[in-house]
Amino acid sequence: MKTVLGALLLLCLNTPAFAGDNPIGFRALTLPEKQNDRPLELVVWYPSASTATPQLIADTPVFVGALAVPDAPPATGAHPLVVLSHGFRGNWGNQSWLAIALVRQGYIVAAVNHPGTTTHDRNPEAAAQLWQRPVDLQRAIDAVMAQPEYFGSVAKRHIAVVGHSLGGWTALVIAGARFDPERFAQDCISHPQLSSCSTYKQLDPDRDPASKARLVADLSDKRVTAIVSLDLGLSRGLTNESLAALPVPTLVIAAGVPSEDLPAQLESANLAKRLPTATSRYVEIKDASHFSFLSMCKPGAVALLEEDAPGDGMICRDGDNARPRATIQVQIASLINEFLVQSFRN
Repeated sequence: MKTVLGALLLLCLNTPAFAGDNPIGFRALTLPEKQNDRPLELVVWYPSASTATPQLIADTPVFVGALAVPDAPPATGAHPLVVLSHGFRGNWGNQSWLAIALVRQGYIVAAVNHPGTTTHDRNPEAAAQLWQRPVDLQRAIDAVMAQPEYFGSVAKRHIAVVGHSLGGWTALVIAGARFDPERFAQDCISHPQLSSCSTYKQLDPDRDPASKARLVADLSDKRVTAIVSLDLGLSRGLTNESLAALPVPTLVIAAGVPSEDLPAQLESANLAKRLPTATSRYVEIKDASHFSFLSMCKPGAVALLEEDAPGDGMICRDGDNARPRATIQVQIASLINEFLVQSFRN
């Protein structure tokens, strides 16, 4: 009964009937980058005291959007900051459901479109700069902290990163994990079926010595004090030494639906075994698929996706006999909030 009520709550929070409760502000901006021509799309959801009518954000023919008030004044007080990192070929709108759920708990939530690996930007040169992904998040943190008049104040030492798929890898790296291309290449010989191997080959991030040097470097940001990985990939290239010494609490959530190309036992569960037991937690959601972490799909979305690209309808499917995606996402949001509250308290 609690699960059903939770699902209904998540649905209600994204409908106009609840627009006046705990208003949420939203701003979108572009961060310029003169050094390497990497402008960055940044969006921020934040607690607000606005009484204006909210609008649908990230609403598409496929995905259900979320309600927020564009350019609303922020609420007073300091709030913890969560930065979201999307997966390969995803975008900042994919986890808008999570952003809304967290803002309603008092968080400021920022998200970026990582150049080259987003839905509408697949520039191969930008995509190959895999090491730029954690730098993108650093830039997002800088921008939010520098503009409290727009987003609200960020509470000291209360900054977390939550990443889905390739975004989970990004979260680990910004927390201090180190990537070893040779280790990953050897592992892909043993596990060529993994989607992370084909994705890495497509990205080709260690194509030259300079790129490889950046990829293996320390890309951590000491301001990040907790991270959450959502069904990540590329974890098998992270070194045992760096994971064992990871300095921040880590929550690893895996999709439990059987998958040949992204099995939990070879990615998320394998990662969790190599993390410090005292500061990490592993949760496998049996009826969640890799795509259960994306926004809820609209009626007719599967047909639209299949018409555009046969096979893409799987984006809207969870496990066989699975709970509704809204119910699964209530569980995910609750796990993340509970973990962050405990981590920030410690």
